[in-house]
Amino acid sequence: MDADLAETLRRAAAAGRRHAQTFVVQTFVDQVGADALPWSVVAAFDAEIRGSVERDRRIEDERDRVLIAAVKLADGRPEDGAEAIEAARAHLIAAIDYLEQAVLRFGVVSRAGAKHGFGP
Repeated sequence: MDADLAETLRRAAAAGRRHAQTFVVQTFVDQVGADALPWSVVAAFDAEIRGSVERDRRIEDERDRVLIAAVKLADGRPEDGAEAIEAARAHLIAAIDYLEQAVLRFGVVSRAGAKHGFGP
């Protein structure tokens, strides 16, 4: 994997983790925040990484896991208890970690990525 692409991936994963850490489960239904969480977690990945690597089922599967974990956290309610909310948050962060690892292992720079200066 290209060093510049790997650094961009690290920044994208860090942005996703920040969104996961700062998301607050509220007592009222905040549909805008809850609906936006999954997409905000993968936004940097989609914008900076997804088009720069060849499509790979393993990477796409890990991205789907991130979205599913983000929905589970967003659907949490305070009455679920702090332990359940933190478990959902930890699950989301782990999914982001696995996505980052999958791209590092299986990511091949695409033509579009090469045009952006990634790759040899």
